[in-house]
This record gives sequence, structure tokens and C-alpha cells, in this order.
Amino acid sequence: MSTYIFGHTSPDSDSIIGAISLAYLKNELGEDCVPTRQGDISAETQFILNRFGGKLPELKTSYAGECVYLVDFSDLSQAPKDIEQATILGIVDHHKLGDITTKTPLECWIRPIGCTNTIIFEMFKSYEVEIPKDIAGMMLCAILSDTVIFKSPTCTKIDTNACKALAEIAGIKDYKVLGMEMFIVKSAVEGASARELNTRDYKEFDMNGSKIGVGQLEVVDLSVFDDKKEMLLEDMQKMKDENSLHSIAILLTDIMKEGSQMLVISDDDTKFESAFDVKLEDSQVWLDGVLSRKKQIIPFLQSKF
Repeated sequence: MSTYIFGHTSPDSDSIIGAISLAYLKNELGEDCVPTRQGDISAETQFILNRFGGKLPELKTSYAGECVYLVDFSDLSQAPKDIEQATILGIVDHHKLGDITTKTPLECWIRPIGCTNTIIFEMFKSYEVEIPKDIAGMMLCAILSDTVIFKSPTCTKIDTNACKALAEIAGIKDYKVLGMEMFIVKSAVEGASARELNTRDYKEFDMNGSKIGVGQLEVVDLSVFDDKKEMLLEDMQKMKDENSLHSIAILLTDIMKEGSQMLVISDDDTKFESAFDVKLEDSQVWLDGVLSRKKQIIPFLQSKF
């Protein structure tokens, strides 16, 4: 029986490529593993798969009775609904430890660095398994994406060293140029619905009994949202009502200006204003220097709940 490897709901490039790279490693180590995904992929992830000839993992949303590895998450709110009926063999992640528990001992690789694929790169080194050229290229892109081409405060020397090594394996001479190509693709918003944009990179968190949704859209020029903020806010209200959320926030992140416009729909705006020492105007505020949801948003919100 195969073991399935997958990332969080609304999968980003790190979770998709993480499933692919970890599945390859595990298969090389003698396990029968299959990479899967919980949802549709982004244009950025499709760009990565196309560039390096990667195969899209199969869509699978039910895992009852299966053995699984989790990549890039450990929160129940980001897991399949039947995850408690699965046997979790391991977790590879770079976020805070979530609320998923296991019935049996597990392999656990969790480190405070910029990307899950950096951890998987370290696993390849630990097990002395060579990384194929195509997988190295995809892992490189995942790290560039998650670290915002090394601009994110989550980025570490371990991430940058991993990129250098992976670029050499993949035959990429200027990986920062590759990163910018990827972010230009990621910045494309024309023709996308408000719901597609709001859920493109969206996660829900349980903060002391309050359900909080936080999404992020990273672009190279924030002006692409000038005529879209109203429709985003309207859809955020619908998402809040549909999912019984206390609050929902969407970060519109400009990687060139290195900051984020935060849109907020909440039962209590003061929680956000207090968390970031700001005043919301028309349900939004600019957060200078904020690029990371997991390091610069979630911990500050969590403390207010």
C-alpha cells in the first residue's frame, strides 16, 4: 500500500514541490510514496512544473485509513477533514507547531527557516541521496518563492546555501533572475475572480477558539490591485460569513517596496490595530517591512486572542 505525501489546503509552491521532492527521497530510501495535493495549484507552481518538467501531483482530499507524511503544515485547520483517521508517519515543516496530534511515534523535521524544501534538501544530504536535476530546479524555485528571493525575514543562511547548491545541480546560473520571472507570473491578477485571489494563498488558524483566515498575494507592483480592493473586501465579507470566521485578513505584498497592504474584515478591528500598532482606515492599512505571514503576522495576532 502506498504512503501519501501532501501539503496544506490552498497549496502553494513549497507544499506542492515539497510533496514531490520528499516522495522522491522516500522512494529512494525504499518506501512506496506518492505525492498528492489537497487543492488547485497557482500559476506560479504551474510555471515551476513547466520549467522543469515536473508532474502535477494527483488531487486527493480523503485520507482515512491511509499512511501519510505532511509537508509545510501541522495545523488541523489546514488538513483534510478525515486526517484523524489517517496514520501520520512524519511531518516536515517550517511553521509553528500546530494542533495535529498522532497516535504513534513519528519522524519529525521542523526547523525555523525559510522554506520546507530547504529542510528536505538537508534530509537529502543527511541520507546521502543525490538530487536529480529537475527536482533540484523545482526545489530551488520553492525556496526562492517562500523566502521572497531572500527578502523575507524568515530567510536564513541555510536557505541561501541550499539555493546555491540546488542551482549548481540544476544548471541555473542566475537564480535571482529565475526568481523574478516566477514572481512576475505570480503577480498576474487580470481575469481572476475575487474568490480566486482571496484563496490563492490562504490559511485558517484557530486562535484560542476564534477562527481567523489570513491570505497573502505577493506581487512586484501593488498598483495591480488599485481597482480590485473593493471586490476583494466584498468577497472577504462573504468568506467570513460562509466559514463563521471571527476575522479575515488578506495581505497584498509588494516585494519591491518590501511591505504589505493589509485588508481586514473583523468582528473586532481593535485586535488588529493593537497587534500592529496601527489604525485601520476603510478596512485597510499599510504595514511597512511586512513580508512574512508566519513570522510578522500570525504571532502578533495570536497574542491578541
